[in-house]
Amino acid sequence: MFLTNDWADYEIIDAGDGFKLERWEDVILQRPDPQVIWTKADKSLWQNADAVYSRSDSGGGNWNFLKNIPEKWIVKYKNYLFYVRPTGFKHTGLFPEQASNWDFMVDSIKNFKGENRPKILNLFGYTGGATVALTANGAHVTHVDAAKGMVQWAKENIELNNIPSSNTRYIIEDAKRFVMREIRRGSQYDGIVLDPPSYGRGPNGELWKLEEELQPLIALCAQLLSTNACFLVLNGYTTGFSQSVLGNIILREVQAKFGGKIVADELCLPITAGGFLPCGTTARWTPNQ
Repeated sequence: MFLTNDWADYEIIDAGDGFKLERWEDVILQRPDPQVIWTKADKSLWQNADAVYSRSDSGGGNWNFLKNIPEKWIVKYKNYLFYVRPTGFKHTGLFPEQASNWDFMVDSIKNFKGENRPKILNLFGYTGGATVALTANGAHVTHVDAAKGMVQWAKENIELNNIPSSNTRYIIEDAKRFVMREIRRGSQYDGIVLDPPSYGRGPNGELWKLEEELQPLIALCAQLLSTNACFLVLNGYTTGFSQSVLGNIILREVQAKFGGKIVADELCLPITAGGFLPCGTTARWTPNQ
């Protein structure tokens, strides 16, 4: 597994009976997780929740705030700062398990052999966790997301870390449409990270279905990789898509063209009360050294 265990401001206190109990700095949230089919380790811990998210039988859900908590607050991972807040769709604006990928990508660009700073493409960039880590370590990142609100959140995270604005280019657009345009322009990137949703729509109503669109998108991304490319990272959260599925797609579309190495596994977070929480899968390609 790819285990993220270097957080100080984030902790999964316990998980069981369909929920996870998390500490975000000093705020404790209870959120549903469909993979948590085991029982809670210590039910008394759950009495400390500051807010609980409950799903509705008719779809969606809502937060029940048991105590006064800030509208948003800051959490820190190593030297990186991020704004988090409970959103109406359960999320907080940050996926802590991705810190394992941030560390991997930062280590990868340290070995970059190009003459200029590495150019990285962050597709489905969300609130910019990877963008913060990479730009803070000298990379230039093109951050692409179809949701204007998420791009704005990413900008706020970049500003929070006092990273020069010249290190980031923000694009509000459908990922595939942007990649195709970059191919026509002859653009090249030294690293690409993709965090695609299972289902979604672009800003102009473009329909995205992971099982239909993922391999064609990776094939397009392979055309954008430079001769000095140092990584491609592909994340997956869709139930039924194992790490081997992601690895095989990269095998066909990237490794067949560039050689190199693929490592694919589960992303996991430790549970303080015992065990590990699976948080999706990831596949990492690196070139031959």
